[in-house]
Amino acid sequence: MSAKDVINRLVGSLARPTPQRSAERLATLLRTLVSQRGEASGAVLARRAVALYRRLDAPARRHFFSLLARDFSPDRNAVLEAAVAYHRDPSPRHFAQLQRVAEPPRQEVFRRMNMAPEGTATLLGLRRELFAVMKEDPSLAVVDHDLQHLLSSWFNRGFLELRRIDWDNTPASILEKLIAYEAVHEIRGFPDLKRRLERDRRCFAFFHPALPDEPLIFVEVAFVDEMPSDVAPILATESAVGDPRRARCAVFYSITSCQPGLRGVSFGNFLIKQVASDLHAELPNLKVFCTLSPIPGLRAWAEHAAARLPAVADSAAPVGEHDRETLESLAAWYLTRAWEHGQVSDPVARFHLGNGARLERVNWRADVSTKGLAQSFGMMVNYVYDLAMVERNHEAYVNRREVVCSGAIEKLAASAAPLLEKAANEAIPPEKSTT
Repeated sequence: MSAKDVINRLVGSLARPTPQRSAERLATLLRTLVSQRGEASGAVLARRAVALYRRLDAPARRHFFSLLARDFSPDRNAVLEAAVAYHRDPSPRHFAQLQRVAEPPRQEVFRRMNMAPEGTATLLGLRRELFAVMKEDPSLAVVDHDLQHLLSSWFNRGFLELRRIDWDNTPASILEKLIAYEAVHEIRGFPDLKRRLERDRRCFAFFHPALPDEPLIFVEVAFVDEMPSDVAPILATESAVGDPRRARCAVFYSITSCQPGLRGVSFGNFLIKQVASDLHAELPNLKVFCTLSPIPGLRAWAEHAAARLPAVADSAAPVGEHDRETLESLAAWYLTRAWEHGQVSDPVARFHLGNGARLERVNWRADVSTKGLAQSFGMMVNYVYDLAMVERNHEAYVNRREVVCSGAIEKLAASAAPLLEKAANEAIPPEKSTT
């Protein structure tokens, strides 16, 4: 290598910004952005800020998140002074001042960035990456709190558009995204998706004006004669197409959130209720609205709480019919009695019970896929959405911590108590003899 090549490489390396410099350059731009009053100049700076963020590599983004947490927080002294002033004189003027100084400048940063083209998508990506970094640095939770606060407002139900996904009229780009996003029952290509969109099926999704081609969450529905106990017939691509006008039951067999950056921003409850209401108006022959849902946390819970039980102890052994009574009882207990932080432990149960559904039935060997066996010994559960009772059921769950369930579920859960007691006693090592 010539001396000239060495010099050029050295100069290039010195000119190349470090991750810290790149992040600090963006932070400086954002300070200017939030201080701007002119609309035109603000729009230009917002576009530049979004472009700069998109060019940051992973180390630079981590440093940028740290700057957001450290340098864009409220002034503690100003907050204290405003709080004292408001405490002494709770006038509208003092209250407004307290609100102004207590709001983190980060929120205005995010508002301004959101005004740029692709700003909303950029912020969702920012939050998705923030989740991973927060595991190493919990202090960044303040940044996530501000983002979630704003996203909850920007993505409230009033801004969302409910669309039916249709094989003939929905753009292929969106159909491809459904295949990619499906998180409950894998869609194996376009023939599988086409069957899920036939006339005895429905698929609905929420969209937002800022992301017109990006589904936020979608639900898949099948019209059947009775409440299903097995997912295989619903997913069979070669099954005969039925007449939706003759069906008695609408089963929500898959619901998928598509945007990790919207975690904690709840609109799935609106989706289920809106779809059920619309289907009831379209097809008055439908009498039952239910789900066929996974129990994703069951096996992990059982292996912790009931590890000494033969049905649970050997995770490598196949689940047989002789295990059925034990595992169904444990499933009912887990769904109704296992709580943490004021909510039932299972995330799917938490979603449906919070929406006002009734826990109706545990189904043995309803999903014998590798994933189904690994999560819940192959069991699935039905939740029923009784449109006349969803509000009452919701209130019971949220305000009184009651799981509204069928008598069969309650009986199963009660039978699990002695099993769990036995497992707990066998887990206690015998006392050593003193003789």
